[in-house]
Amino acid sequence: MEINDMSIRTVENGVVLENICHFNAQHIFECGQCFRWKPSSDGSYTGIAFGKVINVKSDEENNRVQILNTNMEDFKNIWFDYFDLGRDYGKIKEMLAEDEILRTAIKYGEGIRILKQDPWEMLISYIMSANNRIPMIARSIGLLSQMYGQPVYYEGETYYTFPSPEELSKAELSDIEKCRAGFRCKYIVKAIQMVIDGTIDLNRIKAMDIDSARQELMKVPGVGIKVADCIMLFSMQKYASYPTDVWIKRVTEHFYLHHDVPMKAIHAFAREKFGNLAGFAQEYLFYYAREMKIGSDKGEKE
Repeated sequence: MEINDMSIRTVENGVVLENICHFNAQHIFECGQCFRWKPSSDGSYTGIAFGKVINVKSDEENNRVQILNTNMEDFKNIWFDYFDLGRDYGKIKEMLAEDEILRTAIKYGEGIRILKQDPWEMLISYIMSANNRIPMIARSIGLLSQMYGQPVYYEGETYYTFPSPEELSKAELSDIEKCRAGFRCKYIVKAIQMVIDGTIDLNRIKAMDIDSARQELMKVPGVGIKVADCIMLFSMQKYASYPTDVWIKRVTEHFYLHHDVPMKAIHAFAREKFGNLAGFAQEYLFYYAREMKIGSDKGEKE
């Protein structure tokens, strides 16, 4: 199998991608877009998505990526799309690098790829993210999955699938509260109900234009503009999204606007400045600012 210059070969218990550019596992899994990937001492990351556990290790020097605990069929059917391998990130970076600030930012997160994640998992995960920090979000997702998901075993460890709406449908608020998501638990319960009864149809929303999709997602309690934009960017391929929390607002003001402005002004700026590449620009800016500790003492999305 060969896509552009990239070639894929099978190895024992996995596949290896050769001649692959613009893929850095650390950049991908630590740029704030996902919560279920854990680093190992060898530089690899192990995580679970779409019911499968895999281990991913990138070697930028040799343009090689190893994916273990998979096979060629799953690579073609799941991981090729999940890692957005059909997209020319070189071209995206070339276009964004016309901006001097992004030219520098890209150097810090040049291996970022925006994952194509599951909309249902992103809906619940980003409801949990409101006024929360990444370690706490990951903890709550892990607890919810452990309580209601299915176990998957790999290398002596037990991982849990993210529970489906049906698996969560019989849970009471008191049950959901055990995932320690605080005030967000009541929003999670309502989101489950809305998906189960068809009030919210995520596949239909995914097919909408960005403004309509945002408004539809915001019908779910606990989903504001920032959460809706995260869901759209990380699972619905709406790359004009520019998720803006306090941290990203501060970063955008620092680099471009040089004074405090309303949130609406940040969105208007991103739409005019970056257009359909706004989501990619946001990820590069976030990673750069975090590495350089610009705009926040914590260096995390809030």
